[in-house]
Amino acid sequence: MPTGAVYAIAYAALAAIGGLIGYAQARSQVSLISGLVSAVLLLTGAWLWQAGSAGGAGMAMGVTAALVVIFIRRWSQTRKAMPAVIMIVAGVLAFVGMGISLVRGG
Repeated sequence: MPTGAVYAIAYAALAAIGGLIGYAQARSQVSLISGLVSAVLLLTGAWLWQAGSAGGAGMAMGVTAALVVIFIRRWSQTRKAMPAVIMIVAGVLAFVGMGISLVRGG
């Protein structure tokens, strides 16, 4: 499995867990739905990537970039570190890891 797909799977797990925690703590259906939808999109990108589809990497990286932007906006509006900073840092690391993997052909 390409390393980039592994990064996408890890970030998908974090998005899903974050959505579940948001729902459990605040009964936020928006957190639950957005976390699970993001996770499904990231897992789909990872699956396509490992299957050799060129679109899989773009999908995974696009969803990751979108989530980083969303969480930067959320953090700048609320100044609440959780969960925004974790998702920003993890997203940037995942995006860089996926990019390196893509450049190396994996």
